[in-house]
Amino acid sequence: MVQQMENRNVRRLHAFRSPTLETVAMVDRTIEANSGELKRTQIWDKLPRKIMWPTFVTILNYLQEINKIVISDEGIITYIWNPKLAGNVRSRKSY
Repeated sequence: MVQQMENRNVRRLHAFRSPTLETVAMVDRTIEANSGELKRTQIWDKLPRKIMWPTFVTILNYLQEINKIVISDEGIITYIWNPKLAGNVRSRKSY
């Protein structure tokens, strides 16, 4: 009985894999290059290296949470991160 429970837990751990930083960066660059033009599946098809759909969705959710992308009601992904503005905000003096 205990062995069966351990096997189930191991299977659950293997079912969910976190994306690597390299994979997140690849998706980020692809979205930035095609900002405002393509939907999810079109971006997924344009990736230079194929990844599993659940991994791709996890990355999209992460990029939305950190405000790098927005997804319109039509499903079009737009890159909204502005590193120049972020740098200006970081470098200003506090009063």
